[in-house]
Amino acid sequence: MEYKVLNNGVQMPVLGFGVFQTPPADTERCVAEALAAGYRLIDTAQAYGNEEGVGAAVAKSEVPRDEVFITSKIWVSNMSYERAVASIDASLAALGTDHIDLMLLHQMMGDYTGAYRAMEEAYYAGKLRAIGVSNCYPERLVDLALLAEVPPAVNQVETHPFRQQRAAHKNMVSLGVAHEAWAPFAEAKGGIFENPTLLALAEKHGKTVGQVILRALIQSDVIVIPKTVRPERMTENIDVFDFVLDAEDMAAFATVEDPDFPPIFDHFDVSTVKWMLGELVRKQQLGGAPLY
Repeated sequence: MEYKVLNNGVQMPVLGFGVFQTPPADTERCVAEALAAGYRLIDTAQAYGNEEGVGAAVAKSEVPRDEVFITSKIWVSNMSYERAVASIDASLAALGTDHIDLMLLHQMMGDYTGAYRAMEEAYYAGKLRAIGVSNCYPERLVDLALLAEVPPAVNQVETHPFRQQRAAHKNMVSLGVAHEAWAPFAEAKGGIFENPTLLALAEKHGKTVGQVILRALIQSDVIVIPKTVRPERMTENIDVFDFVLDAEDMAAFATVEDPDFPPIFDHFDVSTVKWMLGELVRKQQLGGAPLY
């Protein structure tokens, strides 16, 4: 495994295992299989509803806790100082751990500055080893990175061959924020696994298209968290450290970028934002404990 040193000195694996849309009933098994395959970064979130499965798999694994890097994310229903404070403790309890290695704000909506302050306090208290953001656009990232007491260590954004986020990556690098990709395979949209350029690179190196994608993103200084529930895919996805793409390969990979490829989740789409905010209001009206 290779590691990225974050802006606070914490080491984060450059390749991890994502559990987005993994059913809670299957999560423990999948994470256990991923750990056995060599993964040391596990990415979950409050909104995924499967933190308990992640924690159970880590607890039962023979891999020491300090060798496993767990990421979770604060959901929009907890996007205020008070609710974020409570939700961080709820995530710790669900994961069965005394610390989370990286906590992110899942969406930059609601009182995200208040929620970020809650993460800062949890960071100082040792509950969180690193903090950051997800789906954070450059203008808001600049605000947080330059004005927060604890600058975000990571920004997790949609990144894959069709949306390589080169301008956003340059912005992150200038701010000392690590770039992490969600949906590195574009959720299999756009015929990505049949793309001629990617197929040619895969044939050249005797690898699969998925392996070429992960390798190219890692070489672009992007952390990746592919998701699968199949053990053979877990093994395939982590087997990307025995080859290197040369400058010609990387130039070819860059040509796969498609400016017309629609975002998987469009934060500038009014109907999408209305749904997110409606969900926030609906859950807050229920009151009580932090809601995921």
